Amino acid sequence: MINLFPDDYDAKRLNKNVFTLAEFLEKKAPDFKVPKVLQKAIVHGHCHHKAIMKFTADNEVIKKTGLDAQVLDSGCCGLAGGFGYEKGEHYDVSIKAGERVLLPAVRKAADTTLIIADGFSCREQIEQETNRKALHLAQVLQMGLHENDQSVYMPFPEQKYVDGMKLKDPSKKKKVLLITGLIGATIAVIYFVTKKNK
Repeated sequence: MINLFPDDYDAKRLNKNVFTLAEFLEKKAPDFKVPKVLQKAIVHGHCHHKAIMKFTADNEVIKKTGLDAQVLDSGCCGLAGGFGYEKGEHYDVSIKAGERVLLPAVRKAADTTLIIADGFSCREQIEQETNRKALHLAQVLQMGLHENDQSVYMPFPEQKYVDGMKLKDPSKKKKVLLITGLIGATIAVIYFVTKKNK
């Protein structure tokens, strides 16, 4: 936003108050006791996240969980939003990027190893090209808060936290999307009306 409105006070203020989950925990909730998840994990950082915001806070939170984590030097997952869905050369490039490091590492991981990827595109690429589903860091922390030591070691531990959390009723999905869209539109209208009235 500050690239679009470099002199706008509200844009600067908003920019300073937007955090990833890991950044928020590290900067704004230093007393939060990060739950332990004593398990193996492979971690893929979203390429935009790594390039713009860096991965320092995520590394710190992951370290505090006690995970035996390997952060992959995987670059981009290849999907890159809608890019990897486009037929032809874009799709081919997408698969080649994913096959460079990320997808082989996921396939090689034991079925009890957690796969962690916060990026929506990254999780889609993993789900479509392997037999695994990646967890968001928030889901890993939830796992640490709610699971006993044994249940985390079950094969495909993500099933409870990815499949089990999906909205099963399609009408609820539509309502969630509609409400989310209305909230977004309302915020945009308030912002531009406020700007116009200044």
